[in-house]
Amino acid sequence: MSNAEIRPATAADLPFITAIYEHAVRHGTATFELIPPDLAEMTRRFNTLMDGGFPYLVAILEGRVVGYAYAGPYRPRPAYRFTVENSVYLDPSAHRRGIGLMLMQRLIAECEERSFRQMIAVIGDSANAGSIGVHRRCGFQMIGTHPNVGLKFGRWLDTVMMQLALGDGAATVPGD
Repeated sequence: MSNAEIRPATAADLPFITAIYEHAVRHGTATFELIPPDLAEMTRRFNTLMDGGFPYLVAILEGRVVGYAYAGPYRPRPAYRFTVENSVYLDPSAHRRGIGLMLMQRLIAECEERSFRQMIAVIGDSANAGSIGVHRRCGFQMIGTHPNVGLKFGRWLDTVMMQLALGDGAATVPGD
């Protein structure tokens, strides 16, 4: 396991977060975005999540941001208010060092503290064994695959759906 520090993200981290995500958009299939959002758009997205009370974390290794994770609304309708969707992105230098797992574990804890009850992972590309493996290690269950729903880099891509009950999950009904 890495000796990375996991902490809440701040606005000062956004240029690094933007660069990590830009690389993911341009070179990977974890996201189905085709054009990397600029710093202004990433700042808008960050502020929306912060205003909504969602957790947003960064991983710091050797003094620099090497990854980030956040939870956001799964869907906008009010019935989904206790369900979040997670996202985790790493700088390529941080892959296979346990940092994604550390981010996910902390993100899960932060979501439980905020009384969310379900976490959904929508994993781009069914060949993304690293992400699927991290989610499994965190206790996520496979709930299905949407075959051939995204087109990127000239090929059709699946999305893998995984789910984790948080806290009491569906065993009780939370108070609003």
